[in-house]
Amino acid sequence: MTRSDRGRSAWLAAALTGLVLCGSAMPARPAAAAPAVSQDAAGATREEVAAAIATAIVADMSLDQRAASVVMGHIGGTDPDALGEYVADGGLGGFILMGSNVPASRERLRRVTDALDGEDGALPPLIAIDQEGGVVSRLPWDEGPAGAELQRRSPSQAREAFARRGRLLEAAGISVNFGIVADVGTQASGFIRPRTLGGDAASAAERVAAAVEGERGHAFSTLKHFPGHGAAAGDSHTLIPETAMPAAQWRADHAPPFEAGIAAGAELVMTGHLRFAATDDEPASLSPAWYEILRDDLGFDGVAITDDLGMLRSSGEQRYADPVRNAVAAVAAGADMVLMVAGSDRSTATGMAAGIAAEVDPGRLEEAAARVVTLRVLASGLLDDPAFDD
Repeated sequence: MTRSDRGRSAWLAAALTGLVLCGSAMPARPAAAAPAVSQDAAGATREEVAAAIATAIVADMSLDQRAASVVMGHIGGTDPDALGEYVADGGLGGFILMGSNVPASRERLRRVTDALDGEDGALPPLIAIDQEGGVVSRLPWDEGPAGAELQRRSPSQAREAFARRGRLLEAAGISVNFGIVADVGTQASGFIRPRTLGGDAASAAERVAAAVEGERGHAFSTLKHFPGHGAAAGDSHTLIPETAMPAAQWRADHAPPFEAGIAAGAELVMTGHLRFAATDDEPASLSPAWYEILRDDLGFDGVAITDDLGMLRSSGEQRYADPVRNAVAAVAAGADMVLMVAGSDRSTATGMAAGIAAEVDPGRLEEAAARVVTLRVLASGLLDDPAFDD
């Protein structure tokens, strides 16, 4: 993932001061020079170094800063200055680009993402987009195959399709793709079916893993919508789809694509607003049981992010009418980052952050913030030293 340095050595040098990795001190570097980290000297992988840096950064954050760092916000418009100020003023950990944020040209889009990236010397936020291709495509210049078309193609062709997609995102300055649909395209899956990569667990798993491999090095991959929209009929944009599917059946028929994507190295998993009544009455996005399954059963140790919490409010269920309460419940349950789009205005994300700071256990919040900041360190490009690739 290639990004310009833009003076970010300042915060990295501060984070590295006094940091010890695997028994080797990591000295601070002058702010004027981007650090070249030696894998031999550090005795650690790129991801381990990023996690250690993130731990140091989060340790220096206030409670309010940690809370803001686990919120991915959204407002409309393509004015670079307005969007950049929105993220910077709120101290937000991320921003999702929707269709209303994507200008007509690649050059103008890059100006938007550069503004979102922040001032020189700042830790960049995660910049995300739903770029599945096909039915869900925010970039009009992405004409590659997706969804149902890739179901009919080989896994190697899916890998190449997502490699091309990843390169488009990298060129645009976008670090996160909410683009890999790991749901199984069953008869019950309804509207999601044309967006899936396979009509059964095995074929979906092959193509999901290939898609993650294709995006690697260009954009962070997100698997969605855990635990699987294919098991529950209905559109989660307007209601909470529900199924009585037993856990054993879910494990056999819907877990494999997520498991394959995690094994392939997906950095994020998006939890869906899906109610699996045999496991929990809460939708998976707010369910401690499902986050435990994701971590302990499937072995995922990356960033768990909710689907748009505005969709819960649109479900009509009164207990989910307050986005702040939903955000607090999600992080408390195990989400590392909360996403808000539908109904979001300039004050929504900061209100969610305030609620999280006030009500979420500090240890849980520190854990979530560290996972998010680890990705932000990796997204900055400062650890792109070739030594880590040996």
